[in-house]
Amino acid sequence: MPWLNWRQTLNLLQMEAKLDLLTLWRTPGFVAPSLIFPVMFYLLFGVFITKGGQSDYLLVTYCCFGVMGPALFNFGVNVATEKSQGWLTMKQIAPAPVSAYLFGKVVSSLLFALVIVMLLFVCAALFGNVRLYTSQWLGLAGLVLVGTLPFCLFGLWLGLTLSAKAAPAVVNLIYLPLAFLGGLWLPIHILPGFMQQFAQLLPSFHFGQLALSVIGRDLPQPWWQHLFALLIFTVVFGVLASRAFRQNRSV
Repeated sequence: MPWLNWRQTLNLLQMEAKLDLLTLWRTPGFVAPSLIFPVMFYLLFGVFITKGGQSDYLLVTYCCFGVMGPALFNFGVNVATEKSQGWLTMKQIAPAPVSAYLFGKVVSSLLFALVIVMLLFVCAALFGNVRLYTSQWLGLAGLVLVGTLPFCLFGLWLGLTLSAKAAPAVVNLIYLPLAFLGGLWLPIHILPGFMQQFAQLLPSFHFGQLALSVIGRDLPQPWWQHLFALLIFTVVFGVLASRAFRQNRSV
């Protein structure tokens, strides 16, 4: 943004984030599922069915599941919708850089993700009897928020390549299996062996395993392998999104 000073740049980024956040907040089809489903599933599987035996484990994995939602849907569905309405094209030809538009979506996704994480933390402490060190609570929150980046890029690629009509169905068909097969709904070790092997090909699995390392869970593989896998997915999704963005701009 060479033609803007730092104050103008900050104001622009703040405006884009506020605009996107207001847009999301006025979309009940986004707000209700994003906030309710992770908490409802955690209470069902992490507290009532398991009788609290896996409450800390499932707190971590449902945090991962919860924050993936805003990332995939805000970018995957909303970008596809805004593209079909011509809003994205207008952003691309406007004097303001399109990076500000993307920044706004990242911030709004992170804010929704933070609310989800806080709700899950409260439920885990009150109903799941989860007790962690302060450093673990903070470390878990920080890691799952930063860990949304590859899913934001994945969602952006989907949003740039899918039509507005197809995007909601396709994102749902990706999001839910990605969570289940990645071991975010149920502990990965209770799934059949072939599913455990397949899970290692999914970013959701590595996201969940890396987050579990924060609370001291013993992992079959060292944490850095999961971090490395997530970095690879981030690069791949970033390349795909960048290529789709250039193709969309040339149309």
